[in-house]
Amino acid sequence: MKTRLLAPLALIALLSSAAVAADKMTITVTNDLTSARPSEMISLPWKEVEKAMPGALLQKIAVKDAAGHVLPYQVINLDGEAKDPRSQGVAYGDLLFQHDFAAGEKSATFTIERTTTVSAPFPVKTFARFVPERLDDFAWENDKIAHRTYGPALAAPDEPKRGKEVLITSGLDIWCKRVTYPIVDRWYNKGHDHYHKDEGEGIDMYNVGTSQGCGGTGVWVGGKLYVGRNYKTWKILANGPIRSVFELAYDAWDANGQKVSEVKRFTTDAGRNLDLIESTFTVEGGAKDIIIGIGINKNSSDRGQNSKSEVTKSEAEGWFTQWEVQATNGSLGEGVIVPTAFAGFAQDAVNELVLAKATSGQPLRYYVGAGWTFGGDFASKDDWTKYIANETARAKSPVKVTVSAP
Repeated sequence: MKTRLLAPLALIALLSSAAVAADKMTITVTNDLTSARPSEMISLPWKEVEKAMPGALLQKIAVKDAAGHVLPYQVINLDGEAKDPRSQGVAYGDLLFQHDFAAGEKSATFTIERTTTVSAPFPVKTFARFVPERLDDFAWENDKIAHRTYGPALAAPDEPKRGKEVLITSGLDIWCKRVTYPIVDRWYNKGHDHYHKDEGEGIDMYNVGTSQGCGGTGVWVGGKLYVGRNYKTWKILANGPIRSVFELAYDAWDANGQKVSEVKRFTTDAGRNLDLIESTFTVEGGAKDIIIGIGINKNSSDRGQNSKSEVTKSEAEGWFTQWEVQATNGSLGEGVIVPTAFAGFAQDAVNELVLAKATSGQPLRYYVGAGWTFGGDFASKDDWTKYIANETARAKSPVKVTVSAP
């Protein structure tokens, strides 16, 4: 009799264990660097979540670190409107969350668990939007820094003559932040140019003009940079809370006899001063391999600030920094990293340039961004230079993610 009773009990225990396993999974993230990696974005294909926890829903999970803290997460799908006829989450794409790796921390373990209730929204740390009320600007930000660039309405002629601002540039602007919460909507609601005065949240102290600003691109041919016009179209692919992804497309322009167009995909992550940009250039006829110049305005200081700039470069690692000291606005660092396609440095009348090799139809990956002394993270040029060098090492040595049983 006892023998007959043990088998069902063992079966019940086994089924119970399987049920628990189906409601929880463990992932381990390993890191090859010895330096710190704050706000490291960890990405796991949702198909791995579905495999471990069939039928899991993006709004009914919790991501926890080894100490049991619940972490903000985001699920994104950058491949379009995939079908999910069985409601199994196959169209979700990727699960994202972040971890601060301390210096010397080689691995970290996390669990993903089902919840019985809907997870509350997390604080928004990244944001992007089209701004039709300000002549088609496109603006984006995270908790560290903000940017904007310029659309077709700003490039249009002032006809009939009404005093409309006209600016033709594919350059990228910087808005410096003192605060970690979103400011883009609030600053635009203040009215044009009101954000040129620091009222406690930060300031637009960066001048783009006809330069490439902080990270705009052009084609480098024969010692000259051939640039396009303001972006033509935009598309938002993901929008927070910890990552925003969007694309800007530029009409073809003439680059020394070749027609070249561009689509830029921006990835903005919480806690990072640099954006990943993937630019895909299309060359109409002629050579398919081109050299791209990624520009930094040589003199972008606010009016009357009499800035002094200092440039630092690393040919061996493919990075560039510029440190601008303004009279009363604090100091601003700008940086460019080209991890794998670096082709040298150059300059023209208005831009310092980082050169990169690109092939028609294939994305060129690079990083661009800025840091401000009044933002609290960078007190000196050395702080900024060390940050860019460390970010370069991170770009060249991504973390590794493995899935295991709970």
